[in-house]
Amino acid sequence: MRFSRIKAKLRKGDAALVTCCHFIDPSVYELVSLLGFDGIWLDLEHHATSDETAATLMRAARVGTSDIVARPAKGEFMRMGRLLEAGAQAIMYPRCESAEEAAEVVRWAKFAPQGERGIDTGNGDCPYCMVPPVPYLKAANEHTLLIVQLESPKAIDAVDEIAKVPGVDVLMIGPGDFSILAGIPFQFDHPLIADARRRVAEAAKNAGKWWGTVSGTPEHTKGLLEQGARFICHGCDLIFVKQGMEQIQEKYASLGFTFDNRVPAMVADMERSG
Repeated sequence: MRFSRIKAKLRKGDAALVTCCHFIDPSVYELVSLLGFDGIWLDLEHHATSDETAATLMRAARVGTSDIVARPAKGEFMRMGRLLEAGAQAIMYPRCESAEEAAEVVRWAKFAPQGERGIDTGNGDCPYCMVPPVPYLKAANEHTLLIVQLESPKAIDAVDEIAKVPGVDVLMIGPGDFSILAGIPFQFDHPLIADARRRVAEAAKNAGKWWGTVSGTPEHTKGLLEQGARFICHGCDLIFVKQGMEQIQEKYASLGFTFDNRVPAMVADMERSG
């Protein structure tokens, strides 16, 4: 198995920067990994990516240095094992709301005695029955990174207990879902979100854990680093492509080119229906 680049940096006290890839062309993963990002967030919670496709994307990323941070859906404990066997260096578990749920994440992601993960050495992680299984068990437990996402007021209320769960490495606040569930949708400057970050930072510090979140700008990231965050997620291939297309339209509109953009009509329909 390839040890987690992110976990190694965190252990040294360095910050890690992860970016998200939604497109399922292996070339994208190959490119990002060759560029040397610390990790690629592979989202299987909100997207219809199959385990087979995910394994192919992980294989493409091995040409470079990036970790694969795989996010299954809430409660997909068996799927976590398949993602780890395919070669993911990290699991990002969404919507964790209690210490008991966090302990389940550890149980399914770690081999005994830390957990109860099942063994199969015939996949990309071991890899392919080519290394002794006993050293592999120890290395997998030591170097796999486990991130639990706190995405609701209930989760923030339980953050101190979640932080104390052995095997959990990173506490990650998810501001998007948190803002909706807290009744302040997408008001990311709201005091409730600032307070949630503060509580996560304090719980992580008290438990000797790392914490992090998503960040939209270097300026915002600077503030997070000053609060002690070390796991930073920024950017998305889909957004970068969208922005690039919009820049082309803006530049060429001045030459008289027109575009049949359907988005304004969609937005208008949504506003009328609301």
